[in-house]
Amino acid sequence: MTVVPKAYEDGLRGLLNAWDPLDVAEDVQDEYDCMLGQLFLLLRTGADQPRIDGFLRDDLTHHFGLDPQFLGTESMAARLRAWWDGAASHHDA
Repeated sequence: MTVVPKAYEDGLRGLLNAWDPLDVAEDVQDEYDCMLGQLFLLLRTGADQPRIDGFLRDDLTHHFGLDPQFLGTESMAARLRAWWDGAASHHDA
């Protein structure tokens, strides 16, 4: 299990809750916390947008039972990558 530093945890949770593919974040703030560790690891190790997209698609399919086709995984992967590139310049990972 990957430990996510608090500064990154809050940022990642905020992005995932804003995306909210299950449409539950208003009521369940930690619904996507199961994704935080893997996303942090991917971002910290320099994963590119297609690799992050692949993780999102796989997790939505196998963990959440969703069809990711219309859930904007590509744009979410781009947002995560851009956020990390900005956030990592302000924190030590």
